[in-house]
Amino acid sequence: MAGDSSAPQSLSPASLVAARLDRLPATWTIWKFIILLSLGFFFELYDLLYSGYVAPGLVKSGIFALTTSALFGFTGVAAFIAALFAGLFVGTLGCGFLADKFGRRAIFTWSLLFYSAANLIMAFQSTPGGLNFWRFMAGVGIGVETVTIGAYLSELVPKHVRGRAFACSQAVGFSAVPIVAFLSYLLVPRIWLALEGWRWVVIIGVHGALFVWFIRRALPESPRWLAQHGRIAEADRVTSEIEASVERDLGRPLPPLAAVEPLPPHYSFHHIWIPPYRRRTLMLAAFNILQTVGFYGFANWVPTLLLKQGIAVTATLLYSSIIAVAAPVGPLIGIFVGDKVERKSAIVFTAGAIVVLGLAFSQVSAPALLIAIGVGLTLANNGMSYSFHAYQAELFPTSIRASAVGFVYSWSRFSAIFTSFFIAAVLRRFATTGVFVFIAAAMLVALAVVAVFGPRTRDLALEKISG
Repeated sequence: MAGDSSAPQSLSPASLVAARLDRLPATWTIWKFIILLSLGFFFELYDLLYSGYVAPGLVKSGIFALTTSALFGFTGVAAFIAALFAGLFVGTLGCGFLADKFGRRAIFTWSLLFYSAANLIMAFQSTPGGLNFWRFMAGVGIGVETVTIGAYLSELVPKHVRGRAFACSQAVGFSAVPIVAFLSYLLVPRIWLALEGWRWVVIIGVHGALFVWFIRRALPESPRWLAQHGRIAEADRVTSEIEASVERDLGRPLPPLAAVEPLPPHYSFHHIWIPPYRRRTLMLAAFNILQTVGFYGFANWVPTLLLKQGIAVTATLLYSSIIAVAAPVGPLIGIFVGDKVERKSAIVFTAGAIVVLGLAFSQVSAPALLIAIGVGLTLANNGMSYSFHAYQAELFPTSIRASAVGFVYSWSRFSAIFTSFFIAAVLRRFATTGVFVFIAAAMLVALAVVAVFGPRTRDLALEKISG
C-alpha cells in the first residue's frame, strides 16, 4: 500500500506504483477489471467482424456485387470491407495518441460511443457510397478502441496475469463471432418490420453503447498512465484503492514488494525509431502487414469463399455459424496456458497452423470436412490474435504505449484495405485454392519475422521489457 515500509524509498514514486501493481495476486478485483475491459472488446469485435456475415445480404439486396471487374471497384463487397479497414488505419495511426494524451479510461468510453453512432447511421444507408462512408467512420472509432484496450489492459493487471488477461479479453470478445454469425443466419435472408435482415444485424450491435457507462464507472484510470504524467498523488490513491480491494479479496495482508524496476523516462513518439524500439517497431509493422492476410482473409471471407464453391446462401451462413462457434475457444485455451508459454512461441506455432489448415480448407468440399478444418483455422487465428495483441502492448513504454501500438497495428489495417481487393481478384482468377496459397505465403513470412526478431516477454515487468 501507499507508504509500505517494504518499499525501497530511493526509487521514484512512479516506479513504486508499477511495482505495487505487479505484486498483486490475481483475485476477483483484478479479474473484474479484465472482464469489464473484455466486454468493451466484445462490442468492438461484433462491429469489426460482422462484415463477412452481412456481405451475402448486401449482395442479395443489390447494393454490392460479389466481385467487380476493376481491381479497386467501389461497388463490390471488397470495397465495403476495405472502407472499414481504411477507417481502422486512420483510427490506429492518426488517433492512437489520444489514449496517451487524455487517458485510457476516457478514450475507452468515447471511442465506443463514436463507432456505435456511426454504425447506427450506416444501418439506414442504401447506396454503396453511404455504406462505405459510414463504415469508414465506424472503423476510425473501432481503431482507437482497439489500441486503447490493449494499452489499458496491459497496464492495469499484474505481470504474471498479462497473458491470461489478454486471452480472457479475446475469449469474451470472440464470443461475439458466433453470436453475429447466428444472428446473420437468422436475419440476413429475411425482412423484418420492413427492414432487410442485414440492417438488423448492424442495429443490434449498436446496443453496446447502452453498457458503456456501466463499464466505465467500474474501471479506474491506469495508475501507470497517471504516474507517467506526473499525477503521482492520483496514481497513489487509485493504486491504494486497488490494493485495499485485493486485500479484502484475500483476507490477509498483501505480499511484500519484490524487485522494483526503475521507471523508463517520458518518451516521445519519435523514440520508436531509436534502439531498442526500432527493431521492435519494424518487426511488429512487418508482422501486422502479413498477419492481416491470414486473419481477415479467412474471418471476413468465409461466407463468400463458400459461395464461390457453389454452396447456397442459407447453407453458407449455417456453415459459417457453426465454424464461428469455435471463435472464443482458442483464447479460452489461452486462459490456462497464456502465462506458461512464451508469447513469441505461441505466435509462431499458431501462424504455422494457419498455413497448414488453410491449404487443407481449399482442397475439400464435404460439409463435415469444411466445418472441421474451418474450426481448426478459427482456433489458430484467434490463438494468434490474443498472443500478438498482448505481445505488442508489452514491447513499448507507458508514455508512448498507445501511440506506438497504434503505429505498428495501423499497418495491419493498411494491409487489410488492399488485402480485400487482392483476395477478391485472386478468388475471381484462381478460385479458393489461390486465396489460401496467398494466405499461406504471407503467414510463413510473418512467423519467420517474429521467430527471428521478437524478444521474450513472459512474466517480465513492463518496465523491465521497456528498459
